[in-house]
Amino acid sequence: MASNKIIIYQIFTRLYGNRNNHRVVDGTIEENGCGKLNDFTPSTLKKIRELGVSHIWYTGVIRHATQTDYSAFGIPRQHPAVVKGKAGSPYAITDYYDVDPDLAVCIDKRMEEFEALVDRTHRAGLKVIIDFVPNHVARQYKSICKPDGVRDLGEDDNPSVGFDPVNNNFYYCPGQQFTPYFDLYHGEKQPYTEMPARATGNDCFNNSPGRNDWYETVKLNYGRDYNGTWSMTDERCSTWHKMLDILLFWAGKGVDAFRCDMAEMVPAEFWAWVTAKVREQYPQIRFIGEVYNPNEYRHYIASGFDYLYDKVGMYDAMRDVICHRRGTDAITWAWQQTDDIRNHMLYFLENHDEQRIASDFFAGSGEKAVPALVVNALMQKNPFMVYAGQEWGERGMDAEGFSGQDGRTTIFDYWSFENTYSPLVNVYSKVLNIARTEKAVAEGQMFDVMYANAQYFRQYAFIRKAGKEMLLVVANFDDAPVDMQLMIPDYAFDFLEIPEKAYKAQELMTGNQTSVVLMRGNNPVSVKLDARGAVVLKIKV
Repeated sequence: MASNKIIIYQIFTRLYGNRNNHRVVDGTIEENGCGKLNDFTPSTLKKIRELGVSHIWYTGVIRHATQTDYSAFGIPRQHPAVVKGKAGSPYAITDYYDVDPDLAVCIDKRMEEFEALVDRTHRAGLKVIIDFVPNHVARQYKSICKPDGVRDLGEDDNPSVGFDPVNNNFYYCPGQQFTPYFDLYHGEKQPYTEMPARATGNDCFNNSPGRNDWYETVKLNYGRDYNGTWSMTDERCSTWHKMLDILLFWAGKGVDAFRCDMAEMVPAEFWAWVTAKVREQYPQIRFIGEVYNPNEYRHYIASGFDYLYDKVGMYDAMRDVICHRRGTDAITWAWQQTDDIRNHMLYFLENHDEQRIASDFFAGSGEKAVPALVVNALMQKNPFMVYAGQEWGERGMDAEGFSGQDGRTTIFDYWSFENTYSPLVNVYSKVLNIARTEKAVAEGQMFDVMYANAQYFRQYAFIRKAGKEMLLVVANFDDAPVDMQLMIPDYAFDFLEIPEKAYKAQELMTGNQTSVVLMRGNNPVSVKLDARGAVVLKIKV
């Protein structure tokens, strides 16, 4: 079995195991319930593995701001004025060394429950990914779990200066009170106060963040002066060492990879330094970067990232193809833009930031993305990611609370999935297991044949080949069935070393046997495709 094709399953941990179906809008944890780390039993993890998954990204593990009061357990209470939603954003970290108490059955044993989850996940043959949020923290960040000898973020800051490249962990607005657009009381007797105000996480360097700013977060200082002309981006910066300690702490817990939130908002110089330092102790650790600027991709890969989101290129193109806003030539264009770094690009059709495929804002049906699933999962050697719920067509059309009805599954509110089953799950399992087990996908070369079939603008086809194993993958993005006469270019025979002859083939999506004649010249391959369907022909050459 080929096993170097990475299939990531992103799980919003708070939701996944929650069986409470009350779904009260803006409900508390008592009303709506919350999933737990212990919900990931060996049998649950086995099912995830059987879906074709190699890595689980447990989203929202590290303790973050919440309106739920855990002060009885010695956890500082957060002022609700600077918390988004009852449950809070998992990207407003309140303690980098702690586990979200919402996820624990026994709150005082929450770290032990996480450690046990890592062990169970590994025993199930899966690797563990968690978030590393380096750009910003919650406004009331305070670590109660930091190891002895570790200085807290901001503990040694001089707030009388706006920017100190060495000693300050935050940026300040000296002499100015924090005065955002909203009411600072938020139902409390006392308002939230912050004096002097600190810069907000989305590079808002004034004391008055707006509604669309990340007002619940504070920007971290890596030695770059965003309001001036001078930067000191080297390891003299206090923040660099504190973040290195945090990464080493979680790597020591058995974490296999970090998904690094908004990585491009942190200087590349830091990433080059810290990834090398972590790998000195944990050589197998992997770093996945959320980077949206294609002009910076190669810069961040050179700085130590194994994989980067391919959002602006492949995701945006595939979404347009699914929705018939662009033809399938957009897929060719997208992979060509990153062809030199193709093995570093992470493909996906959903994640917590994007709208659900089945939402009214996207395609309205999960089935409409089946051809995109087949293409993205099988086209390259690079990783592919599925967001939990995607495989059964989760719609994300609830107005859960803070997030409203936006076609996304909330990350701010206590909520749960509807108990639904869809045959779409079987399609995902089939495709992801093909990606994981077929040598031609994990190791083979890719040949895009669409330049010889330009008349098909809602279909897409390519060849994967490793040694004597070859896959011919054809996908139909149209809402009607089609009989394709697919031309295999002469150059494909030369480049992939395909002997001209008649072959027996197995259609991997159905298991059916068929025959295929591969010849140069005007000898097309006939392929029948269902509406929004795909064919994966395996040929021994």
